[in-house]
Amino acid sequence: MISHVAGLFTHPLQEWKEIRDTPETLTHLYLAHILFLAAIPPVCMYIGTTQVGWRVGTGSTVMLTESSALIMSVLMYLALLVGVAVMGAFIDWMSRTYDSSPGLTRSIVFCAYAATPLFIAGLCALYPNVILFMLVGIGAIFYTVYLLYAGVPIFMGISDEEGFVYASSILTVGLVMLVSLLAITVLIWSFGFGPVYTW
Repeated sequence: MISHVAGLFTHPLQEWKEIRDTPETLTHLYLAHILFLAAIPPVCMYIGTTQVGWRVGTGSTVMLTESSALIMSVLMYLALLVGVAVMGAFIDWMSRTYDSSPGLTRSIVFCAYAATPLFIAGLCALYPNVILFMLVGIGAIFYTVYLLYAGVPIFMGISDEEGFVYASSILTVGLVMLVSLLAITVLIWSFGFGPVYTW
């Protein structure tokens, strides 16, 4: 698993072929890859917001209470785990249009590896800083999009032209899911599970 992660950053096209040719069970994927990588952003966010804090302008350092940060971290972790599965289901469903039949397990495998840069970018949450978040986040998004467009034709065994349209469809569903997640977050915060600050 770790070798695949490193390979996606050093030689992504070759690594997609190796991932495609490696049989993978859903249980093993979640236990060896997704459960670990999806924990990086919430754990780092918890540490960063409760131990380091952040400043707005020249104001004092702002931190979250441990209970508030814990609730938000757990919800984030669950959202990441469910999000990978839901995106995998959409990838599998859309594959019929492109004469590809990876199956649900393989679709979740593809989604998990394509999202790897976003998971790893969560390390920057150890030091909460808006500029750092923006720079690392934009870089992770661009590389995830690159992995998506480069990986679809290889992993799904379709032409580059079909792969471009398929990857664009996946990206669109991902953006819709992101907006939906933001709306759900606002609803959850309105029920009293929002951030609680220490001053």
